[in-house]
Amino acid sequence: MRNLLKYLTYRDSRDKYVPQVAGVERWVDHGMGKTIHDIAQRCDGYQSDHVLLFSLVMNPNPDLVNLIPHDQREQFVRQLTEKTVEGFFDARGIDTGVEYSFVSHHRQTDGEEQPGQHNPHTHIVLPGTYYDADEGRRRPLYFSRNKHVNHIDMLHTITQENMVNLMDRYAEYDWEQQIDELEAIREKQESVVLTEAEHGWIGDMGAVWTGVRRSDATTSAAGIYGFAKNREGKTSIQFRPIEAGLSHEEAELVAMQLKRELQADSRQINSDDGLTLNL
Repeated sequence: MRNLLKYLTYRDSRDKYVPQVAGVERWVDHGMGKTIHDIAQRCDGYQSDHVLLFSLVMNPNPDLVNLIPHDQREQFVRQLTEKTVEGFFDARGIDTGVEYSFVSHHRQTDGEEQPGQHNPHTHIVLPGTYYDADEGRRRPLYFSRNKHVNHIDMLHTITQENMVNLMDRYAEYDWEQQIDELEAIREKQESVVLTEAEHGWIGDMGAVWTGVRRSDATTSAAGIYGFAKNREGKTSIQFRPIEAGLSHEEAELVAMQLKRELQADSRQINSDDGLTLNL
């Protein structure tokens, strides 16, 4: 527990250390404390027979965050956290609420498909019990997921409702249209794998196609498309950027150059020593 709290306090990501500033607390206190010592004490004091603490992450889609002015993003994620946690326990009928504290992190996405996006998010710490005013005692806190009640689905639904409400407040009025257009453009861009013969072969992806992927309204990345397993273990079309942060026109030119290089490499290997291998 203490190692987790230290990590969340002193890091924004696995590799980024956050220097501490005297008098400035990282944790936002809603009953669990604002220091490692205080939160650890309350986790100890409020634990159930089986649970010392619950840890949640509130991590909005970076594509949506990108539509919010940079200087308002931390406040956006803080409000999303508070409205969701408190709304979730209201929906569960816990009138007294549940103590919690959270810390805001700012990192860059490190996924293979679109790394480098601003990814503000929060880590939330909840106790193992909550105070039941009717019984006058603390009772075990639980997250059920069965045919009678699914608290995880409930949490997702409340999060989505709050996302929509806050996006309406923080982003431009047509944010939903912008996201729909972005997804439509990306879907069209990845269709190259269905409409053209492969441009070459690369390592673990096998057959690949060069192309572009729209990042936002002004920038795109050039790279390769191919089939690979996603986080759920299912094979899907995925993109691997080679150059990012380009204008849309620059990305198209880079993709065309990549295509020529892949095809030239393939022809060269085919002509050497009668081999029929592709890169």
